[in-house]
Amino acid sequence: MPRSLVTPAPPDGGTLRTLLRRYGDAGEPVSCETLTEGLLNRGYRLSTTRGRFFLKHHLDGDEAAIAHQHEVTRRLGALGLPVVPPVADSEGSTVTVLGGRCYALHPWIDGRHRDGGELTTGQSDRLGALLGHVHTCLEEVMEGPGRACTAAGEAPDAAADPETTYALIEDLLALVRRRARDAFDELAEHRLVERRGLLEQHAHRRPGAAAVPARGWVHGDFHPLNLLYRGAEPAAIVDWDRLGVQPRAEEAVRAAVIFFVRPDGTLDLAKVRPYARAYRRATGADAAELAAAVHRVWWERLNDFWMLRWRYQLGDRRADPGFPASAALAVWWTSSYEAVGAAFTD
Repeated sequence: MPRSLVTPAPPDGGTLRTLLRRYGDAGEPVSCETLTEGLLNRGYRLSTTRGRFFLKHHLDGDEAAIAHQHEVTRRLGALGLPVVPPVADSEGSTVTVLGGRCYALHPWIDGRHRDGGELTTGQSDRLGALLGHVHTCLEEVMEGPGRACTAAGEAPDAAADPETTYALIEDLLALVRRRARDAFDELAEHRLVERRGLLEQHAHRRPGAAAVPARGWVHGDFHPLNLLYRGAEPAAIVDWDRLGVQPRAEEAVRAAVIFFVRPDGTLDLAKVRPYARAYRRATGADAAELAAAVHRVWWERLNDFWMLRWRYQLGDRRADPGFPASAALAVWWTSSYEAVGAAFTD
């Protein structure tokens, strides 16, 4: 059955009671509701006799990595970033393993997600400054490789190979064409054929290894569903599961593309511009670094079909609503390449 048709049940009462006993004063469970937002882990709104919490089930199950992420958020919070470090249990641990599953308990934060269409120009500026502050604070608190780190060979940052993408397009087209088709399937086929043509036209523009922007520690998944607002201001940056060392300016570009894409697949460049300027001020990144990041993320988008892979290869339709705008963006960005680059570098 496609995973999009299955809403995971929350942990049962026995599991919740066992978990909460480890926290001493967290109370007894009253209710536990599944939260439908989010794609990589499972989250629940847990109410107890002592208050409300966010209970997160980490599907990757890497206890040490999760505990490390928790420690990083604690350090970032001490520097004033709006984060939500988890609650420590009576033994000081922030990860609870029950039945082979890793859980973390966080304070509940009242807030809402806001995409770029809801942000003013001033709020767009503050968003860019916030992400820049995340990057500079991570550089301060993290041990190990940072901004100067480069990967051995091409592997971590190699730009997508169009030959591999052509093969994927053919595989996806075969899956689309062998089924009873609806409007989504028709659009998917159109975009796959269209994208193949664009790649053939622009294959010579594949970024080289020398074009990788400066690397540093990044959040790894900075987008509207991982940022909670209370009123006009950010209240919490959540979901640090993809914390890692990557080209920093590329995260800034990816985030802007997600925040400021319109339903028709165009970018609100009037908001991208103050966002990018604020990010550059906060980090000291220059226009050349942002230009290289824009080019690499454009190429990444031109070769990216993760939403269609989820639908046709995994039977998971949760990403379907985002496909029309995302697919249109790759086409519009290609035709508006100079204007997009200018918005990030002016």
